[in-house]
Amino acid sequence: MTDAPAYVPPKVWIWNKENGGQFASINRPITGATHDKELPVGKHPFQLYSLATPNGVKVTVMLEELLALGHKGAEYDAWLIRIGNGDQFGSGFVDINPNSKIPALVDRSGPEPIRVFESGSILVYLAEKFGAFLPKDIKSRTEAMSWLFWQMGSAPYLGGGFGHFYAYAPTKIEYAIDRFAMEVKRQLDVLDRRLADNEYLAGNEYTIADIAVWPWYGALAKGLVYGAGEFLSVQDYKHVQRWTDQIAKRPAVKRGRMVNRVSGDPASQLHERHDAGDFDTKTQDKIGEPAAT
Repeated sequence: MTDAPAYVPPKVWIWNKENGGQFASINRPITGATHDKELPVGKHPFQLYSLATPNGVKVTVMLEELLALGHKGAEYDAWLIRIGNGDQFGSGFVDINPNSKIPALVDRSGPEPIRVFESGSILVYLAEKFGAFLPKDIKSRTEAMSWLFWQMGSAPYLGGGFGHFYAYAPTKIEYAIDRFAMEVKRQLDVLDRRLADNEYLAGNEYTIADIAVWPWYGALAKGLVYGAGEFLSVQDYKHVQRWTDQIAKRPAVKRGRMVNRVSGDPASQLHERHDAGDFDTKTQDKIGEPAAT
């Protein structure tokens, strides 16, 4: 068997075939709605349209943490957006997030609805609105914001880079996997060194920086994403492991991970959340509906 000829990029790229891989059916080089579909609206001040990917978990954890602090104004309805089915390309969702990515949030507590998209922006919006999980002194606030933006810039290398080529690409490309594995391990080293001398990323205080980073790198540290724990030797990052375990024990984090979840233990899946009591009565093990994606 001879090796396939090396790929030579054309002078002008044209989208004339699917690129293969797990998400081929929803990948396209244009934006905008593909179909008309209005979004449902519940009774609470916040309407969240999401899925329990790491980016989605950031926001449900934040909302549950705010409620745990007693901020009743943070009550929310969480509606399930099945990205594998293309729900994010419905007209109602595109009106909230023109980038067609989850999560998307609408604040209906004021005279006019306010849309908020991009998970980092949502965390900052909620932190500022409720005065929580973002330090007030300039030094600590800046540290928290720096780590938040570190996550926003770093995670694409983990998800779209390493995760895609290691777990989802139709063919294994050694160069691509090596390139992004090296970068992800460098990022884990960055976190490990920071957490060696600090309880949380911004210092001694739990902030939106931790809420943003944990769903991505905490899951990676426990081997829960891409089946790559052994490949990346995640057990070697002891301080990341300590921080991951510490955050995972928080009751609000446990609840936030369940919201809009459609895989794993049925008892951990709350497809939609419209009331605090739903965690006790409407998980998939209790209502018995299939977890279609």
